[in-house]
Amino acid sequence: MSTTRRLASLGQSLWLDTITRDMLENGTLARYIAELDVTGLTSNPTIYDKAIGGSSLYDADVAAASRAGRSAEETFFSLALDDLRRAADLFRPIHERTQGGDGYVSLEVSPLLAFDTAGTEAQAAALHARAERPNLLIKIPGTTEGLPAIERSIFDGIPVNVTLLFSPAHALACAEAYTRGIERRLEAGRSPAIGSVASLFISRWDGAVDPTVPPALRLKAGLAVGRAAYAEYLRFFASPRWQRIIDIFATLVLLFVVTVQTYTLFDKVVTTKADHIVTMDLQIPIWPFYLVAWIGDVSAVLLIAIRTFRLIFHPEQMREVRMKPVE
Repeated sequence: MSTTRRLASLGQSLWLDTITRDMLENGTLARYIAELDVTGLTSNPTIYDKAIGGSSLYDADVAAASRAGRSAEETFFSLALDDLRRAADLFRPIHERTQGGDGYVSLEVSPLLAFDTAGTEAQAAALHARAERPNLLIKIPGTTEGLPAIERSIFDGIPVNVTLLFSPAHALACAEAYTRGIERRLEAGRSPAIGSVASLFISRWDGAVDPTVPPALRLKAGLAVGRAAYAEYLRFFASPRWQRIIDIFATLVLLFVVTVQTYTLFDKVVTTKADHIVTMDLQIPIWPFYLVAWIGDVSAVLLIAIRTFRLIFHPEQMREVRMKPVE
């Protein structure tokens, strides 16, 4: 069994941290989906800086944008949306099969708005409207100023990928903003089924710490942060506050991503480091964490099972129920 198939069999989703127009044109991305179990991808300005600079496939569009007098930022978003709509369509069958639990692509708001709440809210809404794809996430940084924008975007029904999370405190702040958005939707009589992602960075910790510690302690810092954040995550979503939401809708839609490493040379191998971390050390389902996988103690699992059993016989209450299938 291939490494990627083994990851999929463990209930983990493998996303690419890259996109280029070449991958779309030559069928590489379609092949990754069909043969390598890739179920989503993400992008950021740095990725597109390399993609646009490293390919001639963008030249005609860039030249046309220049003649039309478009700004550099508008040109960038136009090019990125063209690519990401196509990628989203390739992942759409996965998104539909998992009822919104997977099959996403991501587009990040301008990094210049990292400390601008109102600007982030406005750009997130504009990009979401232009994308016209239910499986395109808008990436918003988990800065102090970004948190209110996350809450507002969730309330407005915009699926969000919260980026730049590096600690349990960051993850909890993101979960709090997401939950406030969901609670506001409930108060307004709207569905809470807004698929969103919290991206916790792992390999950045190892990159910073490993050069300063003995070999026996390398590749440990990121895992320690990941485990601590995951424990806090479980406690947060097992709280009475979230149980009330579950009682009403029997769904949790905030997904938890542990960002291990950007995979390169994907045709040949998933790196030893990533394979070691994901399949041996972390030993938790990384993405998506469906309803049963999120609750850490036996009593909570039994409670969920009882509620699910009850909802089976009350289908009018079952809106967007997502359960991880039993292998």
